[in-house]
Amino acid sequence: MSDDDTAPTPPRLRFHATVLDAPDANELAAFYRRLLGWTVRSEEEGWVTLAAPDGGAGLSFQTEDHYVRPVWPAGPGDPQMSMHLDIEVDDLDAASAHAVASGATVAGFQPQNDVRVHLDPAGHPFCLFL
Repeated sequence: MSDDDTAPTPPRLRFHATVLDAPDANELAAFYRRLLGWTVRSEEEGWVTLAAPDGGAGLSFQTEDHYVRPVWPAGPGDPQMSMHLDIEVDDLDAASAHAVASGATVAGFQPQNDVRVHLDPAGHPFCLFL
């Protein structure tokens, strides 16, 4: 697109949330609420949005009846993750213990020393990093 003055003004676009599918959206949202300490912005059966405390983009969850748990790391023919969350922490060991107490599991494969990969209750990988 050129910078000429006749170009139409684009509509206002604002990133609102990342959405994670799950077999039970309300259950997975409860996990992330415990993990992150975020508040519920909206909730109904099968759909929840958590609000970031700084007013930034939230995290939403939707129930997917045909949800297939991803495998990480995936091998040939495995359901692949399509995204993961990166969460910065100031103490990797304490944050990992908190994640496990909140309902996460530590992934069997850890690719880096300064990153700890976990799986949420629906199997989505997320990384805690320094």
